[in-house]
Amino acid sequence: MVEAWYMDDSAEDQRKPHRLEPGRPVSLEQLEQLGVFYWKLDADKYENDPELEKIRKEKNYCWMDIITICKDKLPNYEEKIKMFYEEHLHLDDEIRYILDGSGYFDVRDKEDMWIRIFMEKGDMITLPAGIYHRFTLDETNYVKAMRLFVGEPVWTPYNRPADHFEIRGQYLQFLAQKA
Repeated sequence: MVEAWYMDDSAEDQRKPHRLEPGRPVSLEQLEQLGVFYWKLDADKYENDPELEKIRKEKNYCWMDIITICKDKLPNYEEKIKMFYEEHLHLDDEIRYILDGSGYFDVRDKEDMWIRIFMEKGDMITLPAGIYHRFTLDETNYVKAMRLFVGEPVWTPYNRPADHFEIRGQYLQFLAQKA
């Protein structure tokens, strides 16, 4: 099962867990209140997984690719790692399925505090359009992930502040309705 927690505000290496002391775990229900959804799948059979196909059909995730993030496989590795860790939002949902390795997705809660979500092999997550978030590898420095999209892929990040986008306003309305 996925593990999530509130982060400390340390400027230490972004790849460390950064757990608040004392710890403040975050449940799947709390993540769902933010529009973040999670599935646990069998990554060893991702090519022929009926459960993955069912999710893709239900959510209309019609496009996908696979990215490996590590020094040896990703061109402009250092630049990309910095870019992924910049706080940003997207105009579309961000859907990621971890096929191997591990890393962290950080999302903002309703009070603008960071929640860190540890993702490892078999974890699939959907971050809603308009949520401020970022991604980093953990100390293993390796992740292989499937990226899924509704329609054509769009990777454009809009760094914070990006509150002028209509999708950000829609996301804030969603949060207000959940309150």
